Amino acid sequence: MAERVEQEEIFSQVLRAGRRTYFFDVRSTKADDYYLTITESKKFTHDDGSFHYQKHKIYLYKEDFSEFNEMLKAATDYIVNEKGQEVISERHQKDYKKDEVTTEEETSTESFTDVSFEDI
Repeated sequence: MAERVEQEEIFSQVLRAGRRTYFFDVRSTKADDYYLTITESKKFTHDDGSFHYQKHKIYLYKEDFSEFNEMLKAATDYIVNEKGQEVISERHQKDYKKDEVTTEEETSTESFTDVSFEDI
């Protein structure tokens, strides 16, 4: 069993974004080809201080990389072109302060849209 786990965990990257964490994992098929899993993990805290994680996973295979990348770029470009870089939903949080919005947050959004599947 340990051999299979070793074979599956080829390459991983983690993007932490507030209470969400995104995992980009390259895995191996039984035929020893590679595919990508993208997992979103959200942390939920209960009133008693305990917490749990909710996870959603996408499996992406090489034959879909090009079209997926094009559609992801088109969708993220559309959002930025229509609404700009500012995260509007943050204005509605009770502890929001306008001058706390940093260019680092904007940069992390930009780098996320510049995903290149050809590097995999």
